Amino acid sequence: MNGIDVDAIGWKEGINLSLKSYSRSHIDVEVEEENGVGKWRLTGFYEEPVEQNRRESNLPWLVVGDFNEILFSFEKQDGRMREKRQMEAFRKVLEDCELADFGFSGQWYTWERGRLASNNIREKLDRGVANPKWWDLFTNFEVNRLQHSFSDHCPVMVSTNTNGGKYNSSQSRRFRFNAD
Repeated sequence: MNGIDVDAIGWKEGINLSLKSYSRSHIDVEVEEENGVGKWRLTGFYEEPVEQNRRESNLPWLVVGDFNEILFSFEKQDGRMREKRQMEAFRKVLEDCELADFGFSGQWYTWERGRLASNNIREKLDRGVANPKWWDLFTNFEVNRLQHSFSDHCPVMVSTNTNGGKYNSSQSRRFRFNAD
């Protein structure tokens, strides 16, 4: 199953989405919250980000999805090892875009192929990254990698809470992007 599941964002009063672009492999929106947070950018995709679009915006930027690449060799278990230059190139793209991985809770490996121990390959392909402006805007957020069911990828759920208090899932707005 490929798709985007938007639970609350854009349909909750006080949140407006402006669609910037989309294709079969990405969606790019500006999110404007009327609670004083202001505007920020959200990109979900299934592929590597397009280099020429890196500097289109100076808004706070969140990118979530299947990058089809790992940052470090320890993010892969079994199978043919990734070439070092591929991982270095991916790290450089993130660095050039001023995007940093913001961690998670849940599944460590987000993709797997093969059910038998002898041929099981696991990788950390799905993640969320954000620029410093997004980090400054959302100081209280949570990233969860959920169990996969139909897909061989784990869905990534980012919950934001802008009230400055302790994280409470019933108060937060949820965005979930699932790509395989």
